[in-house]
Amino acid sequence: MQQTFEAWITPIMIGGLILFMCFIIWDLARKSKAGKFGTIMLFIVLGAGILGYVIKVIITYVMESGGV
Repeated sequence: MQQTFEAWITPIMIGGLILFMCFIIWDLARKSKAGKFGTIMLFIVLGAGILGYVIKVIITYVMESGGV
């Protein structure tokens, strides 16, 4: 029961955290009046950490499931 709950809740909570971090980046761009280019740069630079985590999860899944 607990393992099933953890298997479901972990991706949901991490996904929620990623969405919240995207909101924080957007809010930072809006409050600093970064403009279109500045907003894009904020998402690229600050979003790179999020992207790195997502890539790590995908690579781990592929390696554990037997590879490509």
